[in-house]
Amino acid sequence: MSNHYHLLLQVDKVTADIWSMDEVILRWYQLFNGHALVDSYLAGEEISPAHLAKVEELAQCWRERLYDISWFMKCLNEHISRQANKEDDCTGKFWEGRFKSQALLDETALLSCMAYVDLNPIRAGIASNLEESDFTSIKERIKQFKSYERQSKKPNADCKTLAQPKSLLPFAATTNTSSLPFSYADYFELIDWSGRHIDPTKCGHITNDEPKILSTLAIGIDDWLVTVKEFRRQYGSFAGGELQLRDYAHRHGRSWCKGVG
Repeated sequence: MSNHYHLLLQVDKVTADIWSMDEVILRWYQLFNGHALVDSYLAGEEISPAHLAKVEELAQCWRERLYDISWFMKCLNEHISRQANKEDDCTGKFWEGRFKSQALLDETALLSCMAYVDLNPIRAGIASNLEESDFTSIKERIKQFKSYERQSKKPNADCKTLAQPKSLLPFAATTNTSSLPFSYADYFELIDWSGRHIDPTKCGHITNDEPKILSTLAIGIDDWLVTVKEFRRQYGSFAGGELQLRDYAHRHGRSWCKGVG
């Protein structure tokens, strides 16, 4: 957007926890400077038990940072700040404040947050349709889908499976790996339907046929449209159904949670 951006992130702590120490070090060295003690360890030099213990301590710290949202945002925002200040030939603070985050506690929260982000340009009136919504994942997915359709129509085409953008988490319908728990077609239908309902530049009759994914997740049409329009204001630090919000609040010692009456 013009003065902010939204990201949906999957924190894969489980995978990070099973990395070997050497893999953690390798991943860290691809991003940042290392440490002299670790350099000696990687060089195969003979090291003392105390030296090895320090290397293990550093690797554990790096492991935690490699799946930490705050560390990720620090690195990303610093990179953007440096680029922006270089373009404007200036120095100083670029971002107004620290980022805000919300934990998505269930599939409904995940789906509505995805829709909220993908429909942001349309809701703000800076794009008239999904294909013109620059910098959104839905635009990338549509572009990939159209490429697949063109390829599949060619003679002797071998396009049995729809390839999804490599930079985005794939939908479950076309992969067995870590993926979004919805089908590609259902999400397209839902976002198209939602966009036509909330687009401030369009008027007139819009069909009320409910996308089947709303029925599957037992989400009411009115509740869905309100959530997609007001997601950031509707929830606080956590987003999800009433039971999930109450459970999360209880487990974290909170007496209440925004989003639960």
